[in-house]
Amino acid sequence: MFHIALYEPQIAPNTGNIMRLAANNGCKLHIIGRMGFVLEERKLRRAGLDYRDLDNLTVHRDFEAFGAALGERRLFAITTKGMRSHTSVSYRAGDILLFGSETSGLPPEILQAQPEEQRLRIPMMPNNRSLNLSNAVAIVSYEAWRQLDFTGAS
Repeated sequence: MFHIALYEPQIAPNTGNIMRLAANNGCKLHIIGRMGFVLEERKLRRAGLDYRDLDNLTVHRDFEAFGAALGERRLFAITTKGMRSHTSVSYRAGDILLFGSETSGLPPEILQAQPEEQRLRIPMMPNNRSLNLSNAVAIVSYEAWRQLDFTGAS
């Protein structure tokens, strides 16, 4: 399916929601760099998660390790600085959907390394900053999956 990549997520409940989302839409979840929380059994249970929700999770030391692990896949950086809508892309299985942290988004060096046509945004009303991270991941990942006719869904 798709790869959802979170760069240095800071808010545990957002990441928990995204873990559950990935378990339900068949995506592989990647966490890149330092998290603002610790993944531990007690906190997972409190969020209503269990170890099954961790089956699709890989943690990468940094962006370079992430890139080395995933190789030559298409990567789309989802950012408020994107010029194209997330719906303007024809997604393919195996694509990477990269999201920045809740507090600072993607670092400029990572964002600028992506071709402009692969920097996507979710349309919003003017004068708003951004969407909640778990909502943004849901919007984009389900649009990508919809384009593949929800392959694998029951």
